[in-house]
Amino acid sequence: MADEETNVIIGLEVHCQLDTKSKLFCGCSANFRADAPNTHVCPVCLGLPGALPVLNKNAIEFALRVAKALNCTFTKEGEFCRKNYFYPDLVKAYQITMGDSPLATGGYIEIEDDAGNPKIVSLTRIHVEEDPGRLVHMGSKERGHYTLVDYNRSGIPLIEMVTEPELSSPKEARRLLSKLRATLEYLDVFDPEKDGSIRVDANISFRGHERVEIKNISSYKGVEKALTFEITRQKNLIRRGGTIARETRHFQERKGTTSSARSKETATDYRYFPEPDLPVIRVADWVETIALPELPDARRDRFMQQYSIAVGHARTITGDLRLAEFYEGIVDVGATVAASWVADILIGELNYRGMALETVTTRAQEFKNLISLVRSKTITDKAGVEVLRVWLDNLYAGDRTETPAQIVARLGLSREDGSSFRVIVEQTLASNHQAIADHKAGKKGALNFIVGQVLKETKGKSEPREIHAMVAELIGE
Repeated sequence: MADEETNVIIGLEVHCQLDTKSKLFCGCSANFRADAPNTHVCPVCLGLPGALPVLNKNAIEFALRVAKALNCTFTKEGEFCRKNYFYPDLVKAYQITMGDSPLATGGYIEIEDDAGNPKIVSLTRIHVEEDPGRLVHMGSKERGHYTLVDYNRSGIPLIEMVTEPELSSPKEARRLLSKLRATLEYLDVFDPEKDGSIRVDANISFRGHERVEIKNISSYKGVEKALTFEITRQKNLIRRGGTIARETRHFQERKGTTSSARSKETATDYRYFPEPDLPVIRVADWVETIALPELPDARRDRFMQQYSIAVGHARTITGDLRLAEFYEGIVDVGATVAASWVADILIGELNYRGMALETVTTRAQEFKNLISLVRSKTITDKAGVEVLRVWLDNLYAGDRTETPAQIVARLGLSREDGSSFRVIVEQTLASNHQAIADHKAGKKGALNFIVGQVLKETKGKSEPREIHAMVAELIGE
């Protein structure tokens, strides 16, 4: 199969829980995660006979905000429907959602393709619906002893964003989800820290073959893993002359595999019909009153222009609202050096430890002081990274007393004048005649090897450029 990867077709259905105070059709609190099962319920979200839904205005406003930010076209009338299917977590045996008349259609999200080029991914529609309840499997999905149903989540407002099948790789899918998450965060319509706040259904196929839907993936990394596995599975099946079945599959996070769940339903299986208890929604005038905040792309461009930072740094920093605000809070220490420390060093160190950004954002002044120690040449860049690691390790362990300056003093990392290392340089040269000969013979890396040996002996207190110059001087260059 030639050019197999270019024949991959991926579309996403992204479900985002809107961060409203109450549910979509009743007054039950939407803040349920810390409470006991089935304590945030009422006759409406339990679907009891005679209970009538009342639409949450904030949920619709949040959805309009998202649609406007994603350049959608608003429909004249949005209409709720009943989507009928039987499942234990759907208490009414139907879900109130939007059918042929969603709030908005079209729109797009701009990302980068795998070659680093700009790519526009079109949206099909954006609509609002209610979340079903939650199944709790006692044991595991595969070998559970029994299953419990928690209806606290039932009726939580969801916005569903459907893309056209224009993605070509798992990495593109992950980039789109990261961009979408950042946009939703900037719009202040959801809480990314809440478990299950975003769930993804991914549709994937090879050109000319049936598509497969992977349901309810709860993380961006999970989406990439599920799609990668499914590409390999489908590719191998096609090579063996097999047929791709049109089906729904589940992603098993721990195994990194997908498994068949059921044959894929079609729209007719759900028997859509208009929800008789809810009127149509007309939003044309409402949309005009919605003001949007500065969005990720606009903030990225402003950072590049205002602070003269590299596009890679700007993209990384503005990809997370909290990170962008943290950066602007410390930018006066030096825009470019702060961007480098945040995007190139801090994020990696936090991810390595599994630490939340908030651990550092609450101590921004200490982080600024660390950068200042490096900028003033009180410590070297290498020593600065070591201090950062010790500081983060302390915070991770719950020790919030020692400042970066105190760490420098305790570990004796203050930078010393380059001339004080001349003896070490001379001793290193005396014990590395072969490296000197290799360098003079034109062998690449020989001089860097000598400099590295000196830096090792000076324990991070020397500046690499100064040592490099001193070595070159002493060997007659």
